[in-house]
Amino acid sequence: MRGKVFGFVLSAMLFALCVSAHAQQSRKVFRIGYLERTTASGSAVPVEAFRQELSKLGWTEGRNITIEYRFADQKLERLPELAAELVRLKVDVIVTGGFGPTRSAKEATATIPIVMAQDPDPVGNGLVVSLARPGGNITGLSALSNELGTKRLEILKDAVPRLSRVAYLRAGDDNVQNRLALKETRAAARSLRIHLVEIDTQFDAKGLENAFQTAKQKQVGAIMASSARPFFAERKRIVELAGNYRLPAIYSQKEFVDAGGLMSYGADYVDLYRRAAIYVDKILKGAKPADLPVQQATKFEFVINLKAAKQIGITIPVRVLERANKVIK
Repeated sequence: MRGKVFGFVLSAMLFALCVSAHAQQSRKVFRIGYLERTTASGSAVPVEAFRQELSKLGWTEGRNITIEYRFADQKLERLPELAAELVRLKVDVIVTGGFGPTRSAKEATATIPIVMAQDPDPVGNGLVVSLARPGGNITGLSALSNELGTKRLEILKDAVPRLSRVAYLRAGDDNVQNRLALKETRAAARSLRIHLVEIDTQFDAKGLENAFQTAKQKQVGAIMASSARPFFAERKRIVELAGNYRLPAIYSQKEFVDAGGLMSYGADYVDLYRRAAIYVDKILKGAKPADLPVQQATKFEFVINLKAAKQIGITIPVRVLERANKVIK
């Protein structure tokens, strides 16, 4: 009898321990690292889209996830240090915005999963082996920025009659991504018979002003900004300067037009950051990055702001307006 009682008690204790272990596992709070080159305020729009999608998928900050945000504040040299910091915190996954942060995260860890929220050319940049089979610990989304630069230059030429000189604002730092983007843009300019005036840009009030002063001195007819993340963070100031100098400009994201810019053509970045949350959800539930193909942007937008056109005194041809997804009047 004593043996039966002892066995019953032992079974009950083991059962309680199993239930306790399961409860502890189910209550685990996952830690997500988030690494950006830009500032917190400059990245607020995509970050909020990412957080909202996580919430829809059942992940709530403070309940079952925490997010460790790290912003380099436009200082590229800080990215390796910030990536290493996230690795020391033993985060469960690292989300990166752009080539610089992804490269730094890759150099910091070969084991923690990395989700690219957007990268112009993950294969060309050497981040993954292929889109279908990324291999390693990196997966995510491609924004196709390099290819879309050609399309933006074509639109700019159609929108500004007799355009022959375009200022191309570069991020200034020489990396694989910037070289690939510049190579594509130069080829497009040659085919369109446009003289490309390349201007390295510093991302402070004086640096941006100097870039536009140089463009005006070079007698360009329009501006095209690189799709590098720092330009997005400084979009309000850039749009303001384009208006002040009365220079037509085309940008890579619709948020520039929302800030008062003339035109934009590119991938819907908010959609890309939402989709990055889906990758994070799958990884936290056990999926391996190597088994998750890199997806490309599927939503593209061409937006024109007629208010901005009126401000700088140009008329957008009807044939260009007809191609736009959205026209702000």
